[in-house]
Amino acid sequence: NINRNILLMVESATTKPKAEPVSLASLMTPSKTVSIEFPGHDGLSVSICYLAREELLKLRKRCLTTKFNRKTHQPEESLDEDKFLVEYTKAVIKGWDGLKFTYLEEFLLVDISDYDPNDMLPYTHDNAMLLMKNSNDFDTWVTDVVGDLENFTGNK
Repeated sequence: NINRNILLMVESATTKPKAEPVSLASLMTPSKTVSIEFPGHDGLSVSICYLAREELLKLRKRCLTTKFNRKTHQPEESLDEDKFLVEYTKAVIKGWDGLKFTYLEEFLLVDISDYDPNDMLPYTHDNAMLLMKNSNDFDTWVTDVVGDLENFTGNK
């Protein structure tokens, strides 16, 4: 009987407790920032932040306004596109390196005659806003990069 009790004690001490199932919520990350090279522009890389769907929806919701429609007598939501662009740019573009003045000429109409074309435009939120607002190519590229999860998973 004593041997049986010892055997049971040894068995219970060496038996691993059942592991709790892993919760997907504990694995999810709301955002992740990576530096991505802008194609065709040597040395230009942009720090882009991936936003999970929930974060994008929160951002969009902050930019909604409700107005009363006099014809239908119902409240209507509309997106404040200017506010959305400000919030989106702030959330998604975290910086850049290597944005030469000469590259700006490919993105939008600029006069860089007073500058060395190889000098760099520093990242500021205002510079990022102006580039997103006035350069269809840059805006489209940023949106495409943010929308492609593989850019942030390292699976490319």
